[in-house]
Amino acid sequence: MQQLFLVVKNILFLVVGLPLWCSAQAPNFVKENYTKKEVYIPMRDGKRLYTIIYSPRDESRLYPFLMERTPYSAGPYGDSVYRGSLGPNPVLSQEKYIFVYQDVRGRYMSEGDFEEMTPFKEGKKSSQETDESSDTWDTVDWLLKNIGNNNGRVGIWGISYPGFYASASLPDAHPAIKAVSPQAPVTDEFIGDDANHNGAFFLLDNFDFDNFFDIKRPVPVKEYGGNIFRVDIRDAYQFFLDLGPLKNANDARYFNNQGKIWNEYMEHSTYDAYWKARNIRPHLKNIRPAVLVVGGWFDAEDMFGALRTYEAIEKQSPGNDNHIIMGPWTHGGWAGGSWKAFGPLDFGQNVNEYYRRLETQFFNHYLKDNDSAALPDKKTAGLPEASVFETGSNQWKTYDTWPPVQASPLKFYLLPGGRLSTEAKGSRSPGTAAAYDQYVSDPANPVPYIDGVRGGRDNQYIITDQRFASKRADVLTYQTDTLSQDLTVTGRLKADIFLSSTGTDADLVVKVIDVLPGHEEGIAVTQDAAGYQRLVRADVFRCKFRESYEKPEPLVPGKVTEVAFGMNEIAHTFKKGHRIMVQIQSSWFPLVDLNPQTFVNIPTCAKEDFRKATIRVYHDGGHLSGITLPVMGGK
Repeated sequence: MQQLFLVVKNILFLVVGLPLWCSAQAPNFVKENYTKKEVYIPMRDGKRLYTIIYSPRDESRLYPFLMERTPYSAGPYGDSVYRGSLGPNPVLSQEKYIFVYQDVRGRYMSEGDFEEMTPFKEGKKSSQETDESSDTWDTVDWLLKNIGNNNGRVGIWGISYPGFYASASLPDAHPAIKAVSPQAPVTDEFIGDDANHNGAFFLLDNFDFDNFFDIKRPVPVKEYGGNIFRVDIRDAYQFFLDLGPLKNANDARYFNNQGKIWNEYMEHSTYDAYWKARNIRPHLKNIRPAVLVVGGWFDAEDMFGALRTYEAIEKQSPGNDNHIIMGPWTHGGWAGGSWKAFGPLDFGQNVNEYYRRLETQFFNHYLKDNDSAALPDKKTAGLPEASVFETGSNQWKTYDTWPPVQASPLKFYLLPGGRLSTEAKGSRSPGTAAAYDQYVSDPANPVPYIDGVRGGRDNQYIITDQRFASKRADVLTYQTDTLSQDLTVTGRLKADIFLSSTGTDADLVVKVIDVLPGHEEGIAVTQDAAGYQRLVRADVFRCKFRESYEKPEPLVPGKVTEVAFGMNEIAHTFKKGHRIMVQIQSSWFPLVDLNPQTFVNIPTCAKEDFRKATIRVYHDGGHLSGITLPVMGGK
């Protein structure tokens, strides 16, 4: 059966609204302690949004609102059918809030038309102009006037797509909104979230997700009734290889032009007005509510969104009480009751206990009557500016700034013989014959993103052993000598690669890897872990966008070209006795769609456009390829 990983993820965290911690509560806790009310709330343009409100039965005091706006159903629907849990964590549920869940415009039971990542409209000139900020404002205003026993304060949270709606509530926020937590928020779907990374289309995820999410809804519904098409994928690598050019996904067997969002993605293959309008970050200016951004180091969907949302608020709203928490989670993993391990990684603690304390502290401080000191100090909530879990050493760290000022950039050079070093010794001097390593990238035999056969995306690919890739002739591998002491890297990475191709386009995949010692190195290590090449961070860049995401340019065959781009941050300690490895390749399939390696419009190109290409990566004195790591202590 096809492994619809994204659907399962959304069911667990977003659709049904039953986080994994709900089993820790008494089975009837919500029904015994809350009353439920389902209403249509009118928006300024006359459309009505379906909203479900859970109010504490104890009416002896006033309560703040805590709201999630979602495209994944505010249900369960029906006055007598209650959620098994409320809010983002069980402590907040038991402390009592007025919990609000709303179907966003055009989804499930709400009226209106749904738009992917609704663009924000600045300076609205009429009541007919709406966006998610105005819909949130109108909802909050109605709640304050129509729901009793409220204290006039509102908090908003959401994970993933609901995280976008949390971010979208921040510009021109209603004065009653005091605290907002965008968690793994979608931000920029061309540069780094969900749909594309640096212009390279994430095929496996979107083929699966859009099949579920993109089904038509002619009228408000409680259930969408299935996917656009049925398909049984046992081996995703072979399935997508057989599928061929991207345009074949729209034939009669699959989307058949029934996917509105899929078609929009295909029609906008450069960073044009469509994508720019859907990026909420430029509008995160003069933000008044306190903000708590949450993300995961192993989030394959929206790690970029969390990191860049925090960054945007810091730069554009410097006086805002803005905080970030980054932990060792996959997408939404912090919403579970327990998170002690991920794949082969054992964190030695339940990291979600630490997180829940901070999340509870944040909302209670700004929303509860007895906690709201309202002092104009960034530390009023008592939260660190940045709370970051450091992998490798397995410990929480706190910083006054993010990234921390204690980190200094240190470039590691790709050198002949597969060496990786902070010294460029061994590279050729300028003016001498160029030194390079090369490989043949063949679209008919792309580098798989995992070792083994999977029907859906393997969620552990983001930490998986890369020894399978090291053995391939179309993957270049560089590694340091054995580390003589721990080396902690905290902050954003930057790849700077000089390459040439015999083709006119190419993908550049850069991977940073922690190589565990082998038995021969005299360090105690289990049999399975000996020599394990654990992926720490990786990303892809479509080379035709090296100068501009808006106006792609072809590679000139044989000409050396610099491709430099920022990768997402890490907080990781490479332990003494380990090695740091960098791998370079030109496919990552079928996680990322195939680059035909010719300068064409990929969504409409044909089979004959796909060609082999010889890729060269240079390490001569004038073209020092490498990756810059922010090293704590500057060593």
